[in-house]
Amino acid sequence: MKKLFSGAIAALLAITVAGCGAGQTTDNKSGGANSPSPSSSADPSSTKKGGKLTLYSPNAAEVNNPIVKEFQDRTGIEVQLISGGTGELLKRVQAEEKNPLGDVFWAGGADSLEAFKAYFEPYKSKEFDNLAPEYIDKNSVWTPFAALPMVIMYNKELVKTGEEPKTWKDLLDPKWKGKIAFADPAKSGSSYTQLVTMLTAFGKDDNAGWDFVKQFVKNLDGKILSSSGMVYKGVADKEFALGVTLEEAALRYVEGGAKVGIAYPSEGTSAVPDGAAVIKGAKNMEQAKQFIDFLVGKDVQSLIQKEFKRRSVRKDAETIQGIPASKDIKLVQYDFDFAASKKDETIKRFGKIVTGQE
Repeated sequence: MKKLFSGAIAALLAITVAGCGAGQTTDNKSGGANSPSPSSSADPSSTKKGGKLTLYSPNAAEVNNPIVKEFQDRTGIEVQLISGGTGELLKRVQAEEKNPLGDVFWAGGADSLEAFKAYFEPYKSKEFDNLAPEYIDKNSVWTPFAALPMVIMYNKELVKTGEEPKTWKDLLDPKWKGKIAFADPAKSGSSYTQLVTMLTAFGKDDNAGWDFVKQFVKNLDGKILSSSGMVYKGVADKEFALGVTLEEAALRYVEGGAKVGIAYPSEGTSAVPDGAAVIKGAKNMEQAKQFIDFLVGKDVQSLIQKEFKRRSVRKDAETIQGIPASKDIKLVQYDFDFAASKKDETIKRFGKIVTGQE
């Protein structure tokens, strides 16, 4: 497995795959009849090799490339990857309901996938019993891929020592006005999860949460970014002092030596998984199910921990060095049903606040 994945990661620079929010299409055709034989868990060779698969994915290219490359090499399945924002791609799935052009949606926030569950085909992965119960969907509409704590990322060159944010409330300090990176929750699944997390931390049922959001939006000073990738890049590039983002995205910059730090808000954050789902009516149904099994197999789950600092959703996951254990991160009581059923309503209200209608 190590040699195979090492080759896939090395091929990262040779594969041109669009990153998050790019809205581009790429054909990865490295697989074929002479592909390396599969190894270890989530063995896709247990079913027919070859064929095609179309993926819709908001993932960053550095995550997609080695995993797609390895899947092609093991299975001989030709993968077409279409990248874009979570919201954009989910709308595409919806629009294509009568004639699906994609086979798998990988890997928007699970609450976003749940909100569009009418467009997905339930599938219980062969790896189901190996998955941590706190991350699974009881109806198997989607399969978890990685647990994703939300954090505040800050640039150490723009934030003085001792002024590092420790709470969500710190984002309301006037000194940060116009200096906070936050993506549009209508376009970014992770941003929508962040919005619901903040609402929950301050009270989503009694308007206290919305009062916080109104103050937060005011401090954004009209700067709403069009993709989640612009958040962590903006902080790392010193365009913004602070940003609300995914733990794994911020950790990649820390590992790369960027002068950035990470804070887990003391009021509580969320660790909602992102997931993958088979698109209802997929033309390549067998290949779609093979890919789902592959994503949650031990090989890929080990890779995302070691290479991307993402938290595995498997029961047998290794400990990730250098970051807090999941049990040591304070979490809010994230209401999954609320996040899914009230998504349109919540996004519309956020939009009204941004445009000054509320």
